[in-house]
Amino acid sequence: MSKMINDTFLKAARGEATDYVPVWYMRQAGRSQPEYREIKEKYSLFEITHQPELCAYVTRLPVEQYDVDAAILYKDIMTPLPAMGVEVEIKSGIGPVISNPVKTLADVEKLGAINPESDIPYVLDTIKLLTEEQLSVPLIGFSGAPFTLASYMIEGGPSKNYNKTKAFMYAQPEAWFALMEKLGDMVITYVKSQIKAGVKAIQIFDSWVGALNVQDYRTFIKPVMNRIFSELKKENVPLIMFGVGASHLAMEWNDLPLDVVGLDWRLQVSEARELGIQKTVMGNLDPAILLAPWNVIEERAKAILDQGMAQPGYIFNLGHGVFPSVNPETLKKLTAFIHEYSASKLGK
Repeated sequence: MSKMINDTFLKAARGEATDYVPVWYMRQAGRSQPEYREIKEKYSLFEITHQPELCAYVTRLPVEQYDVDAAILYKDIMTPLPAMGVEVEIKSGIGPVISNPVKTLADVEKLGAINPESDIPYVLDTIKLLTEEQLSVPLIGFSGAPFTLASYMIEGGPSKNYNKTKAFMYAQPEAWFALMEKLGDMVITYVKSQIKAGVKAIQIFDSWVGALNVQDYRTFIKPVMNRIFSELKKENVPLIMFGVGASHLAMEWNDLPLDVVGLDWRLQVSEARELGIQKTVMGNLDPAILLAPWNVIEERAKAILDQGMAQPGYIFNLGHGVFPSVNPETLKKLTAFIHEYSASKLGK
């Protein structure tokens, strides 16, 4: 039996009226928390995720500390790739480094499929532990999107301009679409296993897809995203889309069969509504503002909340992840402010 009792986040994700604006923060579990940093002195990210008890602790810690309305499973978007034959290592200060990058159609054809029950049982065990015993808020599962995963697989690691990825896409379209199909299949299988294990919502991170223009997105990316969301829609859980520097793609996401359009700080909530986005929107305080004095944080949060509350279907979040240098007390204070201010405005 799940102990989940606070469903405010789920109501907002479905576009329903809520008593207050729900809030959670991307990267709320992790580098800004002293308890997490202590754990990281002993264990790598992958080692933490392979230990369900420890991973569950890291996942639920921000819920207990900040009183947020949702938890997000602690793991990395690279988690499912080793099962496909991708040799990836998370290197401190660098990020994911892949020793066998994809360069040709033959490399794509070598990639295998994922069997979650045998390949990532620790992820599913962590989800069950959290949803059956520990959490009183919804647990969000997630996956990287095909473009962002492909960018790491082709570049061999993080990139500033994604030149190799784009060159692969333009010069080898057959190989590109084959890669999108394989990654699309993986995302669907991977996400469905998380839902079956107990997550109550899904976020798809297409972190770096903002590197593409609208026309290339429509040609090279949107077909696989439509397939993914169409298949996941059958699972009847809220589906969230998020990327960084991708405001020009917001209306493309609005076309997809998903529930929540995540915004970074470059596009205001009111501007998104003016564009015609009627789905639930999520965002979008610039995480750098969390390092400013409290009066600045409060003023910016209030402005975003006022825009978000103009109609039902709004979730407060940051425009990207929490920085390591953010004081956890700031997030706790911000959460309380969001709850109190929005409750007073919504008249409940």
